[in-house]
Amino acid sequence: MRIATWNINSVTARLDRLLAWLETASPDVVALQELKCTSDAFPHLPIQALGYEAVAHGNGRWNGVALLSRVGLSDVTLDLDGQPPFDGVVEPRAVGATCGGVRLWSVYVPNGREPGHDHYAYKLDWFDALNRTVASELAAEPDTPLAVIGDFNVAPADSDVWDISLFADSTHVTPAERESLAALRQTGLTDVMPRALKGEPYTFWDYRNGAFHRGWGMRIDLVYANAAFSTRVSDAWIDREARKGKGASDHAPVVVDLTDPS
Repeated sequence: MRIATWNINSVTARLDRLLAWLETASPDVVALQELKCTSDAFPHLPIQALGYEAVAHGNGRWNGVALLSRVGLSDVTLDLDGQPPFDGVVEPRAVGATCGGVRLWSVYVPNGREPGHDHYAYKLDWFDALNRTVASELAAEPDTPLAVIGDFNVAPADSDVWDISLFADSTHVTPAERESLAALRQTGLTDVMPRALKGEPYTFWDYRNGAFHRGWGMRIDLVYANAAFSTRVSDAWIDREARKGKGASDHAPVVVDLTDPS
């Protein structure tokens, strides 16, 4: 079973790229983030033509998440338990579903903008809601494979940033954000990528200053999973090729292969 996550940075602007990638990479389940379209405007028909059913959760602004699956899509949950609003709006940043016997959450964690900003406090509150939701699901179904995948907008370690000295006063690497990730791990999840990762360590490169070609990246697109999921991981990689060329997203897909359950 092949599972992937990709911050697509506008599913309508990059639909042709997405469809081509689905055909070549042949994932069974894909989590998308930053749809930048409403749920009603999501391009279901061309995706269904490739054999995927989809659930999309978006409001047309700078957020939105989806799950695409060709191995079933059930028990759909929109938003987190007690998810906080920002400026009075509960943003569409999380969708969960069970696909092929695996419970998956596609998440787009708030950026935070800068330490001290209201959006930074919102980010930490949002993480609290994520951690509560995951803990609740793990307690209810401890033997079900579960993974939270998506754009976490946090680099777990200094080695996940091309030059940590340039981020001294920035979000994505602050102690409080990393503590939120640590709290997620304490629910019973682990970062599955380091033990299987091949090649390029980063998942995001800014469009500016030739960052991609210079290797100025960050690893912020993550796969956090419980033991029932992680013990089935046979391979994992970042599809750097999908970041190349005109009109690419500024993120690359992260792909994880699972063995069949024993």
